[in-house]
Amino acid sequence: MLAVSGTPGTGKTTVCDVLEALGWKVLSLEDLASEHGCLEEVDANDGAAPIDIHRLAEAWEAPKNGRHVVDGHLAHFLDVDGVVLLRCPPTSLRERLQQRGYSEAKIRANVEWEMTSGHWAELLEFEIDLPIIEFNTASMSIEALAEAIVAWCNDGLPSVELIHQASEAIDWLGESLN
Repeated sequence: MLAVSGTPGTGKTTVCDVLEALGWKVLSLEDLASEHGCLEEVDANDGAAPIDIHRLAEAWEAPKNGRHVVDGHLAHFLDVDGVVLLRCPPTSLRERLQQRGYSEAKIRANVEWEMTSGHWAELLEFEIDLPIIEFNTASMSIEALAEAIVAWCNDGLPSVELIHQASEAIDWLGESLN
């Protein structure tokens, strides 16, 4: 059971579609939240329906058999065996979110989240000490990304300590300063 997490627009659903074609069962975080009564009303400001992820984490039980992925930017809070964290350069992310028709405020919020490694901050804050693998989705094809995820699983989800991984994570701010 893997969480495929990352800022909106980094490629979670796209890679999950490829994994599904390879025989994985894909679970939508939003669908799980709806099924368990953890999906709130759509916020008029950003057009998104907030998920009570902590309540969902308590209510949801992961399937025991087969290979599954949960597709969603909060999926790393669920009971999973590993986390695939998808990242995307902020300029590319901005373009992807503009193509989706996001408002400028929503684009800015998501680009800032990505730029400041918001997911790593969450992983550290909530001490989510699971095997984690991070990918820059702009640096490889979606097929190569899916193959790398499958290979990581086949290798037993190798990972290092959370704090070490976070210190070695993609650093968009550092790259922009060079």
